[in-house]
Amino acid sequence: MFGRRRKDRGSNIEATDAASAGDLGAYDEPADEEYDEYATGSAADSGPYDIDEVDEETVTASRLDLGSVLVPLPAGGQIQVEMAPNGTPQNVHLVTQFGRITVSAYAAPKSPGQWREVAAELAETLRNDKAEVSIESGPWGRELHGRTANADLRFIGVDGFRWMIRCVVAAPSGNAGADSELVGIARSVISGTVVRRGSEPHPVRTPLPIVLPEALTRQLVAAQEQQQQAAAQQQGAAPAQPAPRTAPPEQPAQQTRQVPPARQTPPRRGESGSAMQQLGF
Repeated sequence: MFGRRRKDRGSNIEATDAASAGDLGAYDEPADEEYDEYATGSAADSGPYDIDEVDEETVTASRLDLGSVLVPLPAGGQIQVEMAPNGTPQNVHLVTQFGRITVSAYAAPKSPGQWREVAAELAETLRNDKAEVSIESGPWGRELHGRTANADLRFIGVDGFRWMIRCVVAAPSGNAGADSELVGIARSVISGTVVRRGSEPHPVRTPLPIVLPEALTRQLVAAQEQQQQAAAQQQGAAPAQPAPRTAPPEQPAQQTRQVPPARQTPPRRGESGSAMQQLGF
């Protein structure tokens, strides 16, 4: 299923750094030589993969195809789609009994290092949101662990060839530690993720577009129609007609799980804005 890796991809993995555990108070601007001390472990022998490294037909049949990323579904997991105010899919969350996993792909330069910059900025915004923040060593390098009174967050990043993966693990307080079940599931999902960046130009750090499978789109439309009908019955009015939608390319229905109603979120402050606001906390 998996082919030979790009040389660029391998060098990116080697350049990804694993930081020692500790507080991030003095982490934002470390000297360059500090990064030479970090090591990556065995992640270079696993994913995430570039679409050019794998047999696309095989991985498409065994993963949830979201256009820019193809992700394996955890056993018993559900899919939750977060819609932007303009009606386009903004995030697709994998919801487990332990918490939520969100895998997103971003445009990046050919050289590695974008995740290191993003992690430093996330650390600052988390602290501004009154979160306790630390950096820990994981299979792909540094992982950001944020703790609040209401929730635990873990950010895992991987630099690839012209793309960067960011995985957000969100759980009840005390449930996103490095040895937790949820983080173990998240790392397994990342390891099996395939990135389909495409050849289109994208500014660095731009989220790569999400395209929902047709089967998932049908479930979302049906859920929204049920919501509209229930609201209309409560108000004693006729059901509103749903707006027409254009279905993405067909996707095997067996890749989907039960889909809770899509939720709409208010406009964000951008990738550099409040990390807690971006995640709905």
